[in-house]
Amino acid sequence: MAEMTKKANLIPPYGGKLVNLVVTGKERDELVEKATHLPSIKISARNLCDLELLANGSFSPLDRFMGHKDYERVLEEMRLVDGTMFPLPITLTIDKDAYESLGAEVALRDAHNNLVAVMKVEEAFPYDKDREARLAYGSNDALHPMVSEMVRWGNLCISGELKVVNMPTYYDFKELRRTPAEVRAMLEEMGNDNVVAFQTRNPLHRIHEELTKRAAAEVGGSLLIHPVVGLTKPGDVDHFTRVRIYKALVEKYYEQDSTVLSLLPLAMRMAGPREALLHGIIRRNHGVNHFIIGRDHAGPGKDSTGKPFYGPYDAQELFDSFAGELQMKSVPFQALVYLPDTNEYVEVDKVPAGVKSMDISGTQVRDDYLAKGKLLPEWFTRPETAKILRQMYPPRHNMGFCIWFTGLSGAGKTATAEVLTTLLLERGKQVTQLDGDVVRTHLSKGLGFTKEDRDTNILRIGFVASEIVRHAGVVICAAISPYIAIRNEARKMVGTDQFIEVFVDTPIDVCASRDIKGLYAKAFRGEIKGFTGVDDPYEKPVNPEITLGTVGVTPEENARIIIKHLEEKGYLLSDVTAGVA
Repeated sequence: MAEMTKKANLIPPYGGKLVNLVVTGKERDELVEKATHLPSIKISARNLCDLELLANGSFSPLDRFMGHKDYERVLEEMRLVDGTMFPLPITLTIDKDAYESLGAEVALRDAHNNLVAVMKVEEAFPYDKDREARLAYGSNDALHPMVSEMVRWGNLCISGELKVVNMPTYYDFKELRRTPAEVRAMLEEMGNDNVVAFQTRNPLHRIHEELTKRAAAEVGGSLLIHPVVGLTKPGDVDHFTRVRIYKALVEKYYEQDSTVLSLLPLAMRMAGPREALLHGIIRRNHGVNHFIIGRDHAGPGKDSTGKPFYGPYDAQELFDSFAGELQMKSVPFQALVYLPDTNEYVEVDKVPAGVKSMDISGTQVRDDYLAKGKLLPEWFTRPETAKILRQMYPPRHNMGFCIWFTGLSGAGKTATAEVLTTLLLERGKQVTQLDGDVVRTHLSKGLGFTKEDRDTNILRIGFVASEIVRHAGVVICAAISPYIAIRNEARKMVGTDQFIEVFVDTPIDVCASRDIKGLYAKAFRGEIKGFTGVDDPYEKPVNPEITLGTVGVTPEENARIIIKHLEEKGYLLSDVTAGVA
């Protein structure tokens, strides 16, 4: 691999002088006082992550949420107005109604109303969510995490000068939360001309350990293990668990004089190739000149047709095409397998013919080991990792879960849910029911039936369900929930691994024949507007965990189909006498 010198770390616009938006002293005190009289906006968790990376220089040379011209050129050409490569939009969105109440300046606050920054509102512009999704993320498919999340965003982007008065406060792993400048200083002190960074949002296993050590040896330099602890892919292992693993491994199995572990509060977009470039810019600003890029780097999985959103090597190819501008080289993530006969890890395409090799996929880790309470083997992961994962992820039959019924009005959701509740109580589970009609009477009283109100209703159900599941409870939700994107948001709230979507697939004419209130008849006559399945769409699930028919099938038969699924997936013990959770 060609050498890169330390001087490359000083070439702007990446890796040069870092943007610093944090104000101190008298200026800060004056801004804090001024903010008490300014209109405020509560920004989202994603916006807060973005603001922190803007403030500390991780996104250098970007120094604000993007204005209209930067935004447009980034979407179309992956460049800022001045020509600097920047692959993804970094924006702050609000509702038009909220914008109308703003003045020339606005206080930006976090979810707890703590003041973070003051922004001069220099411009506001509408944007097209579908267009952004298509250009930036390559898809409008609602199974893409960003596409489903954008449903909740405002309809205006605002931009202007930022002055940060309080960086986000963290109480966990404070010693590992380092700014780009601090990481640069540590790497400089190590004295190596080359530095390779490893981006991760998953636990480290033996293959990752081997890969990172080989990469550091290949470039003849230092290693930055740089895990994302902001927003990652829904269903990922939580960052508290992951960082405990990273700390244990780095302290015991890595060279202390050439390895840095630092946390990155990035809100990932799961945007594949474009995101790989963003990751490169961030690491360049941290003093890195080599970057490990994995197969399907930052990919969100499969789309509604069952195909991956991005090609397996698209990220590596796009990154390499910009390597000159970034002054970085990629280090491809080589797929490794374990050879038990020789106790070594070998690239999968270099395994000799006839030689036994072993590997465990992420799905197998989750379904065959953690879900069943089995300890991962030492050839696959270090004992420290196995112990932490087993502690934090108990067997599935001891965890909470959500059964999410979706289907047309009259499809049979509630009837099946009632029987299922009884069967789960019989198995020793504590069950909460969140029926759509009941929720609208209490939790969502006052909401109408516009798309926005329906989305709000589903998000409320999703939030309550997530809290029940988080405390190891079982919740059964039965609501029409007609839109794919908002159902996916509910799934993310609950947790991908503990959300079981049940599509009650009943033809609309059968639903109408069961309607004792005559609502379908009124909708067909045009007397009721916005009725799901008639003049308002019902978007069928693409890949639900379970699909049920109700014609010629009783609610009990359908409930027992769900019970069987829960047993197969480990949520219930198959032996009724042992099924006390």
